[in-house]
Amino acid sequence: MSTSSTTTSKMTMGLIVGNRGFFPDHLAKTGREEMMRVLQDAGIDVVVLGPEQSKHGAVETHEEAKRCAELFKSQGGKIDGVVVTLPNFGDERAIADTLRLARLDVPVLIQATPDAPSHMTIAHRRDSFCGKMSACNNLKQYGIPYSLTKLHTVAPSSAEFKADLEWFAGVCRVVKGLRNLRIGAIGARPAAFNTVRYSEKILEHNGISVETLDLSEVMGRISRMKDDDPAAVGKLNAIQKYVSTSGIPQQALLKMAKLGAVVDDWMRAADVKISAVQCWTSLEENLGVVPCTIMSMMSDSLLSSACEVDVCGVLGMHVLALASGTPSALLDWNNNYGTDPNKAVCFHCSNLPKHFFRDVTMDFQAIIAGTVGKDNTFGTCVGRVKSGPMSFARFSTDDLTGKIRGYSGGGKFTDDPLETFGGAGVVEIPEMQKLLRYICENGFEHHVAANFSTVAPVVHEAATNYFGWEMYAHGA
Repeated sequence: MSTSSTTTSKMTMGLIVGNRGFFPDHLAKTGREEMMRVLQDAGIDVVVLGPEQSKHGAVETHEEAKRCAELFKSQGGKIDGVVVTLPNFGDERAIADTLRLARLDVPVLIQATPDAPSHMTIAHRRDSFCGKMSACNNLKQYGIPYSLTKLHTVAPSSAEFKADLEWFAGVCRVVKGLRNLRIGAIGARPAAFNTVRYSEKILEHNGISVETLDLSEVMGRISRMKDDDPAAVGKLNAIQKYVSTSGIPQQALLKMAKLGAVVDDWMRAADVKISAVQCWTSLEENLGVVPCTIMSMMSDSLLSSACEVDVCGVLGMHVLALASGTPSALLDWNNNYGTDPNKAVCFHCSNLPKHFFRDVTMDFQAIIAGTVGKDNTFGTCVGRVKSGPMSFARFSTDDLTGKIRGYSGGGKFTDDPLETFGGAGVVEIPEMQKLLRYICENGFEHHVAANFSTVAPVVHEAATNYFGWEMYAHGA
């Protein structure tokens, strides 16, 4: 499995250009051309009516709405989101009809182009400021969720819309990545960790399936794998390229390689995208290694993997990775940091992706070595977490209400001094005591997904607007 710390695939957007006949329709022509140029400059492919299919390639009549919907449906599997641009007032019915008939079930962004005070004559006045309200009113009537630009009106070529588009692209990636998601749960949760209980049924109701694999099956497949099996040899080479293994017994490395090869093969066969693993203590007692490096490698390749079978934890990791295109980690909200109320130590033993570290080396798992023996705990990735912006998220299934709920926010990893073991870093989050009180009052888990990014607003929009999950946006 190759390591890729940053990746976002090319996106495709459907474009609806609003138009209304008794407003200047030359604005629809130039507005379409400007928005297409902006999207293409952002590396986005555009699906839009051409001027030979409707007047100026815009949508105004019901027939044009049908035509645009058919075009979208013909490209439906490719379209990640829809941008509705209003260069003039636009016809709200045609916009809503297009989206209803296309049935794409993707995020929608509504943009309205501002008027200029020097161009307010009948030949140039847009009235998009007003038309946006009518378009949104109709979409609300039709039951079609939509997103808004930060400013009510914003020019497509502006820096402000560039930021809106980047945010919206993240929302589209999250929504697409959660549709029909399959999560692998490898092993049972540790008996001592009631905190990671979750409801498969609630996840399934939200379009997320959980595929289980018993650790006995993993052990059996490993026992039947020969030392020179190409999959094991390939994984061993990948491990040694990924992290320094100085001082680690070769036999332990081979066990890790076989474990990784078995998990890779099962995930491919089961069409599983991300995983949550029982990392203690069965693997240590029965195989003689920890799975941390294998999990770290998966997370660093954007195939997020969470410890302690925290399925909702890996869901948070995956959402952050989708939003940012960079690896996520699952951390404990672990310690206070001195007397600073806005700082804390985040820690795990660790399986953090290499992307998170200043430098990283393989070691043994110090916490459980006293229970199962040091020689059975090789395979952790340890080091100091680097400094940088931090986005965090947590999701949880609430069996009492039958809903998914969560929280998200932002802060930063700092360079504050810290002498400890495992994978650890100091975080600084504005009003952190308020966040900690919210976590405790609402019974959230002590695990949190983290990412080097500023994508908390993306997570909140996707989760609340397009999935209907109950979210707290810290610091919003």
